[in-house]
Amino acid sequence: MTQGTPEIRASAQLLARYREADSARGVLELVITAVPLCVIWALIWAALDHGYWFALLLEVPAAGLLVRLFMIQHDCGHGSFFRGRVANDWVGRAIGVMTLTPYDYWRQNHARHHANSGNLDHRGSGDIDTLTVREFRDQSRWRRMLYRLYRHPIVMFGVGPTYLFILKHRLPVGLMRGGWKPWLSTMGTNVAIAILVAVMIRLVGYGPLLLVHLPIVVLAASIGVWLFYVQHQFEHTYWSHDETWNFHDAALHGSSHYQLPAVLRWFTANIGVHHIHHLSSRIPCYRLPDVLRDHPQLAGVGRITLLQSLRTVRLTLWDEERLQLVSFGEAALTSTASPTAVASRRGR
Repeated sequence: MTQGTPEIRASAQLLARYREADSARGVLELVITAVPLCVIWALIWAALDHGYWFALLLEVPAAGLLVRLFMIQHDCGHGSFFRGRVANDWVGRAIGVMTLTPYDYWRQNHARHHANSGNLDHRGSGDIDTLTVREFRDQSRWRRMLYRLYRHPIVMFGVGPTYLFILKHRLPVGLMRGGWKPWLSTMGTNVAIAILVAVMIRLVGYGPLLLVHLPIVVLAASIGVWLFYVQHQFEHTYWSHDETWNFHDAALHGSSHYQLPAVLRWFTANIGVHHIHHLSSRIPCYRLPDVLRDHPQLAGVGRITLLQSLRTVRLTLWDEERLQLVSFGEAALTSTASPTAVASRRGR
């Protein structure tokens, strides 16, 4: 691992004064998110009697509010939303029941993502699976097909998020190496979800619960994965091997500034200012706009607009020669087979 550039290290030091959480502001942000979600949920339930298509119109803002709740949970996991750790952890755990995300397990996995983001030798912790062009060409035909399937937009932003939040988070087998706490977190969350579901079935019935809440969860999960994808899967992102990787460069250049319209910035709790978040993860989401206001030179780093983000879907492989993400088509046109692949074919 190398040291980051002096300019980036200096930027990280400048951000220290924004790390102070405001618990009163945190309570306000939580209230103006959770209360409207409950109100809209009730309105959707009431609207079922007037036609399901009308009710579906309200699912979109409800999903947006659920995404915002997840972002609050995300800040709690970094210990940045409230001043005290106890408040952060227990609010995070409570929100985890709503977002179907075991808080303590997710926090541990997400911390590994921050510690290793952009490191080619430490992939696989809370990130989008990304192969280099060379690695992809060295895979068997079957594995290349599976990777293409995984990277297909229908899987990446449709089937995958639903599977992740509804099924995988219930028992993330193979990812529970952190001792008994992740297991306790997962099982405790599952029990709390089961109790909440039982209460809601008792109040509104099984059918209405599915008709109202399932579309909200599915849409929110897809939005959440899309946001995470755009935050790290853009053309000139940062990937490097361990010997040349450094935290500060990876944070600032391996995370995008997803410049969204104001209403979407609110629903996503400013998570689009992701390069600043990775540079200093203890900054609360409600203070990230202050950073860009006071340091406008940071606003243009890794900037991606909503329209530009749509083009990132085609980017699937890291080209170590050009130091950028490329599409399958670009990799096929510009890359040559690796020595490993050639030797393998000759040995057959």
